[in-house]
Amino acid sequence: MATTIEVFPVDQNLTTPETESTFLQHYPPDFTKKVLAEIIATYLLVFVTCGSAAISSGDDHKISRLGASVSGGLIVTVMIYAVGHVSGAHMNPAVTLAFAAVRHFPWKQVPFYGAAQLTGAISAAFTLRVLLQPVKHVGTTTPSGSDLQALVMEMVVTFSMMFITSAVATDSKAIGELAGIAVGSAVCITSILAGPISGGSMNPARSLGPAMASEEYRGIWIYVVGPVMGALMGAWSYNLIRTTEKPVHAILPRSFSFKLRGIQDQNAAAVHLNIPQIPANEPCF
Repeated sequence: MATTIEVFPVDQNLTTPETESTFLQHYPPDFTKKVLAEIIATYLLVFVTCGSAAISSGDDHKISRLGASVSGGLIVTVMIYAVGHVSGAHMNPAVTLAFAAVRHFPWKQVPFYGAAQLTGAISAAFTLRVLLQPVKHVGTTTPSGSDLQALVMEMVVTFSMMFITSAVATDSKAIGELAGIAVGSAVCITSILAGPISGGSMNPARSLGPAMASEEYRGIWIYVVGPVMGALMGAWSYNLIRTTEKPVHAILPRSFSFKLRGIQDQNAAAVHLNIPQIPANEPCF
């Protein structure tokens, strides 16, 4: 006796509403824009910092060492105000990792941010390699003394930078409008100090990109381990002294112009509801 087996068509669409909702929770529709913003911001960061360092090392009369350090801090400040409201302007895998470690950034987005930052850094380094020929080392960071000295220096200066970043970017009681100036100044000051010893990288992407373009990998592990450990300790340390437990995302607060716009919107609605309006010169946080 023959047995008949009925074959039913398989539904190719295995996505359930719950699965789609979870996916959108981790990767919102604008997530691609965030990744693109990180690529552009990191590209410009490495292009300016490494370009200045390369020119300074070749001819100190064109760009001084101090000028190279200042340019690094200024480009960080500029990019925070340019894309901070889009992606948070991390521009640094160590910063992204530290934010995730203290639960101010989703772990599932960390690999994409890291890949974006490395892509921007590598692209900028190879651009400099073409533009600055015959310069061989396009802003590479190598220890000028012992590996231990460079490692400790990278840990300390990255700790300082991350501690300040955590304060102004994740604490709702901090003055968010000055975040760019605070972080940029921290980068500038620490790079002036660390430059003669370790190069003042504070950023694995900023070191890996030029290392690949210049084919110079001496002590490269220092600029991965040092910044990561320093950033983690900086973020954890600020969490210990945080004065508020209010959950916030590791995205820089909106600028004062956005707050004024929000006040104007509230006042427009208040006119119809007969609610007292908010003075424009009053803080709205």
